[in-house]
Amino acid sequence: AKSPILAVPEEPSNSLSKKRNPHVEVYCLSGHPTLPCNVLKFKSTTIMLDCGLDMTSTLNFLPLPLVQSNIVLYFCVFSVDVFFLQELKECSGHVFVDSVPEFCLPETELLDLSTVDVILISNYHCMMALPYITEYTGFTGTVYATEPTVQIGRLLMEELVNSIERVPKAQSASMWKNKEVQRVLPAPLKDAVEVSMWRKCYTMPEVNAALSKIQLVGYSQKIELFGAVQVTPLSSGYALGSSNWIIQSHYEKVSYVSGSSLLTTHPQPMDQASLKNSDVLILTGLTQIPTANPDGMVGEFCSNLAMTVRNGGNVLVPCYPSGVIYDLLECLYQYIDSAGLSNVPFYFISPVANSSLEFSQIFAEWLCHNKQTKVYLPEPPFPHAELIQTNKLKHYPSIHGDFSNDFKQPCVVFTGHPSLRFGDVVHFMELWGKSSLNTVIFTEPDFSYLDALAPYQPLAMKCVYCPIDTRLNFIQVSKLLKEVQPLHVVCPEQYTQPPPTQSHRTDLMVDCQPPPMSYRRAEVLTLPYKRRYEKIEIMPEVSNKNGEKDGGFLLIQPNSSYCFSSPFD
Repeated sequence: AKSPILAVPEEPSNSLSKKRNPHVEVYCLSGHPTLPCNVLKFKSTTIMLDCGLDMTSTLNFLPLPLVQSNIVLYFCVFSVDVFFLQELKECSGHVFVDSVPEFCLPETELLDLSTVDVILISNYHCMMALPYITEYTGFTGTVYATEPTVQIGRLLMEELVNSIERVPKAQSASMWKNKEVQRVLPAPLKDAVEVSMWRKCYTMPEVNAALSKIQLVGYSQKIELFGAVQVTPLSSGYALGSSNWIIQSHYEKVSYVSGSSLLTTHPQPMDQASLKNSDVLILTGLTQIPTANPDGMVGEFCSNLAMTVRNGGNVLVPCYPSGVIYDLLECLYQYIDSAGLSNVPFYFISPVANSSLEFSQIFAEWLCHNKQTKVYLPEPPFPHAELIQTNKLKHYPSIHGDFSNDFKQPCVVFTGHPSLRFGDVVHFMELWGKSSLNTVIFTEPDFSYLDALAPYQPLAMKCVYCPIDTRLNFIQVSKLLKEVQPLHVVCPEQYTQPPPTQSHRTDLMVDCQPPPMSYRRAEVLTLPYKRRYEKIEIMPEVSNKNGEKDGGFLLIQPNSSYCFSSPFD
């Protein structure tokens, strides 16, 4: 029989062997604070925390039109080889790459990603780079995520692939990425960073292969990793199935907070209590618009929409097929009758529109209490089910087929992609852009709306910016940190200083004691926290060797040798 399991002090740092590292290390693979990809080395395990895909790189590319484009293009004239002129086009004073849009991948050279043991996904927006990681790096581990995260993540990937593959580009541009060429290009191409990490979109077979590596988990479910670490997902309150993660050993606890919300929307509320007593708290995914109130933005959205339609114009809402669109449809459900919009058709156009609307109704256990209650009445938890039944909301896979026959104006269209570079939104921008009666309303905060509009200029249609971001703001974060009191906070460097355009706003940064440790892309952060105890088992013949007593604890000598000592010695 084995002796009782003992708590053993960790070796002092000056006597460590190379194989044992008591430090907690964080490898930052993404420079986008709301689309994180970090690797945590903890207790001999290597854990990837999210794999977000930075899509802002697509703003440097021309839109992919579904029909012949009306955008006027010019060949660029620079002091470079004529061959480069085929890759770059000028439009309204801006230079764009004339090629299939590319996305900025997480770092793949900072460490060997084949050594990653597991990947923990916090929400469906933070898994868009998963196929690049699982299919191209030699990764052989397991991915953990909740069922809504996986299913809605699949929809986002499917829409992305579909939108790009249905408009094939004959040429692929790469010569402009040459450093000697890039430095003579005008901004923003001249200032584009990490262009060597930009890649074309993956394929559906790669998406399916990546998703096959995912193991579904539920909130508060404890998953053992190699007997050394236990990971547990907690509700983060941000989206259907979104999670924060607890990563703990017998004596240490790391909390990973990503994409969380304290607002009362459709997901389950955030679990804050389980974050207490953390040795390290890694903080990512805060709101991208800390000065905007989500409720105020929803009000502006509804009023601008109503004003446009009353004046005979159409409204275009570039959006993702899941998430904020559920809340917008719910607000419009309560608003359209009082605003006199009962006869105005609402169209939701996406290759995954039907699946998205169905998923939102069947994931009952992942919803907030009020919506769960409706399911058991039984009533649909979201009112868009009634909008569909009354033909006020119609959904279509594309602008072709049935939509062409049903299309009536004035109307409101929800469609993707929010970047305005691909998807059915490109068609509507060109169709409605020349009339000042029409309005495009930006609700997604991921892209600069001015940059998104650049290739469509000059534009007559009105543009309204109502970004709705329900994630934690800095006031909420400060309050949260005071309540859960982690020993150390780790966050992106963007959160440790005011925004560049508001340098006087010191309230728009993480405030805690001790001050947070920050990281940036391609940086390795060694945390000051060191493991102090290790749980071990000692065989009886070892514990009794040389007459030592059964009871006691293990002492570590400066020469790294061990001796079993009685607590009474």
